Amino acid sequence: MAPTLVLALALIALISLVVVQSLQKKRDTKKHPLPPGPPPLPFVGNVIGIDPDHPWLAYTRWGTEYGEIVYSRLFSQDIVIINSERVAHDLLDRRSHNYSTRPPGLTSPSFCHDYSTVFLPYSDKLRLHRRIFHEAFHLEAVSSFRPVQMRNAHNLIRNLLASPEVYGTHFHTFSTSIIMSILYDYSTAPVDDPFLALIERSLEIDVKVLRPEVAAVIAEFPILKKLPPWFPGASFVRDAIVQRTLVPMIMDMPFEHAHDDPQAAGTAAPSVVSDALKRIPVKTQDEGEAAVLEKGIKESSASGYAAASETTTSTLYVFLLAMVLYPEVQIRAQAEIDSVVGETLERLPDWGDRASMPYINAVIQETLRWFPVVPLGIAHATVNDDIYEGYYIPKGATVIANAWSMARNPDKYPNSTRFIPERHMSKVVVEELSTHDPASDDISFVFGFGRRICVGRHVAEASLFAAVVNILTVFRLECAPGWNVGPDAEGVKWTGGLTT
Repeated sequence: MAPTLVLALALIALISLVVVQSLQKKRDTKKHPLPPGPPPLPFVGNVIGIDPDHPWLAYTRWGTEYGEIVYSRLFSQDIVIINSERVAHDLLDRRSHNYSTRPPGLTSPSFCHDYSTVFLPYSDKLRLHRRIFHEAFHLEAVSSFRPVQMRNAHNLIRNLLASPEVYGTHFHTFSTSIIMSILYDYSTAPVDDPFLALIERSLEIDVKVLRPEVAAVIAEFPILKKLPPWFPGASFVRDAIVQRTLVPMIMDMPFEHAHDDPQAAGTAAPSVVSDALKRIPVKTQDEGEAAVLEKGIKESSASGYAAASETTTSTLYVFLLAMVLYPEVQIRAQAEIDSVVGETLERLPDWGDRASMPYINAVIQETLRWFPVVPLGIAHATVNDDIYEGYYIPKGATVIANAWSMARNPDKYPNSTRFIPERHMSKVVVEELSTHDPASDDISFVFGFGRRICVGRHVAEASLFAAVVNILTVFRLECAPGWNVGPDAEGVKWTGGLTT
């Protein structure tokens, strides 16, 4: 059969399936209306006017027109977009029992995501992963990671000095080296680490496919996963084949390194994985339960380094852009550093200096707010029907917390497109890092909500401080000659996907 005929028949079958599902979909709305939103097209829903790589822009426009909570539809999948912190706290925090699972398309076994803590539905498996993370990353524990973070920050400035033109590679190495050291006591090679190359390739695929819109299509048409790799438009099938090869390697290799470390002999540094493994015999003598715990440690640790590496690297890109476009911010930040460590650079900043650097802390908060690197967070889903402020929210709806819209709230952030650290100065809590919780800051929405809030937020914020304060101590960041970009970053090209 000719490929064009196969494609035509497949399209007819898909359209027919959408029509049947749309006609069959009935529900009891308890006489409450759905939240307001743009009128959907028959069968396909709200697909017109949305940039598939940057959907948060359309969702934010809809928020301006329709309000803090917006309903849309993609084929037969209900999508509820939350555009304000108020509604997000009401639903995702205060009603977390109903909003803490994930849309089924995000945990597709085809892409080996059924192991990932970030994308797991709410379940016993997720609770096990969260317990493992909490034991290692709670607020009082993260101070033990400071030497690793500062050591890697010093390596970062050495690498930037040696080859500044590949700064992106150095950012990625910095972010990944920290989390790999913390989790596995794995020391990455200064350049061309083969394991980092595996992670980067896997993350490229995840960022592209792990979006609510993609998940909705996969959930609507599970037959798509059975398409042959050569089929036109089936790039996600080819990506899935690659991912099924990569994921076992990036899960097993570092875990085996930590598992086999001669920790007991005192020849290796502690790590989250080795510490967690040592706790297993204390908790249980049952081999089956021990196997479940060991698998949970392996899966949760792999989830942690994938998430931490991508988001920290992306945030450092935003920081670099801000310093280039806002030289006056850079000058003020460097003056604050000089006032603490001395203009002659007798030493580099350390953790004890952070309490004396409120402006540096404000720069970090504004970096997180200015261009949220996960602009739509990770989609939630409803377990049951709900009624909120008179609106009906269906069971199984995909619920998206639009962090981009929250970061652009003109009432909270006047001139929100500008990078203005001063807006945080009255709110920055100047404390020792061991008692500072970034989730209490006014930009906490960038870390998520409820039971799915980022468990590594304390480590991420501390890593950003280590990188930012050292870069600003050593370097002056300037715009390349001929690079014409406005202060609102107009003209900058952003990658699309789960992160930017």
